[in-house]
Amino acid sequence: MKKQNGIELKWLLICMFISSIGNSFVWPLTTIYMHEQLGKSLTMSGIVLLFFSGANVVGSYISGLLFDHKNPRQLMLTGTVLAIIVIALMIFFNGWPTYAILLTLIGFFNGWIITLINSYATKIGKDGRYVFYMLYFASNLGMVLGTTIVGPLYQYAHGSIAPLFSITTVLYVIFLGIVVLHFKEDEKATEDAPEAAEAEEKKTVTKLPAANQWICWTFFLSLMVIWIMYEQWASNLSVFLTERGVSMTQYSLLWTINGILIVVCQLLISWISQYHNNPYLMVYIGTFTIALSFVLLLVANSYWWYILAMVVLTIGEATAIPTMPAIVNSLSPSDVKGKYQGILNAYASAGKAIGPLFGGLVIGAASYHVLFIICAIAIFVIEIIILVVAKLKRAQTEEF
Repeated sequence: MKKQNGIELKWLLICMFISSIGNSFVWPLTTIYMHEQLGKSLTMSGIVLLFFSGANVVGSYISGLLFDHKNPRQLMLTGTVLAIIVIALMIFFNGWPTYAILLTLIGFFNGWIITLINSYATKIGKDGRYVFYMLYFASNLGMVLGTTIVGPLYQYAHGSIAPLFSITTVLYVIFLGIVVLHFKEDEKATEDAPEAAEAEEKKTVTKLPAANQWICWTFFLSLMVIWIMYEQWASNLSVFLTERGVSMTQYSLLWTINGILIVVCQLLISWISQYHNNPYLMVYIGTFTIALSFVLLLVANSYWWYILAMVVLTIGEATAIPTMPAIVNSLSPSDVKGKYQGILNAYASAGKAIGPLFGGLVIGAASYHVLFIICAIAIFVIEIIILVVAKLKRAQTEEF
């Protein structure tokens, strides 16, 4: 694979795969662990996840800005080492409120690391869509493995999360080893550092064309709303299903199905894109099917219905979510690509932060049924907004 800016794509994919396994040990269990083991309400669980993802927003935004102006390798090394320390502490200190505090720190470093991986991806000398699809492929391959393990392991550990964080610590140590060995300094960038520093002082801030800004910010806001609603699957729906007799292992299986289907969908999309190159169409299809999954939840009355809804959700996720950062990358000048990937990840993380609390409040005030209606309507509205903005502005955009 082509090497550029001191990294090969295969190492980025492996790092994304490893971090995805680690993340899949955290987010599926947070609501259930807090609800069942720590005795906290859904609303309190939502608040903790709000801080977790809020910190993710901050980490994403800061690392995205720094990537364009500082040493990316040093940023990655620092973030990974600190993440290992925090995760290792979670093995021994996972009561209340220590769990919430350390989880918030994990959120910060998670946003930091994922944004750096995506920012490095913008510098790979390959087609942007291919790179981001492959990163999403690696992310979900890791999630397949992680979610397959996490449910049974949590049950066999009788509600203890120490074994899960022990495994996660080992994974991030491997991640660190890859960064040390394979994330090399860009020799040309190092040689040109004095000239670059001088140019940095003189240059003006790069500004996107107006049409590019319209589409990019539409995607930022749309992705935030989509993740607010999507997070119901990853948080409040776990309690909804377990209250209806679905075991934790069966809930974990839904995410395993999700991950496997995303892998299959990514292979199909890669094949289709050779003959039909319209990334905006992928966004339209994906947004619509994510909304449709909540419509199916309204009529679901058995585990098989939940499987069907997850299949539909996965089709939407696999088509829309990795395509948005690829389009944003194509619309961003090279010297601010890290910044705009950071903003996109920050808005996605904001949606993940708001989602559990939003769902908990709606459930507390009304019901799951009302929550599913709100989710479906909100995403259908987002679909219309994306269609209108793309129709009016796409022809005026400039690609980089």
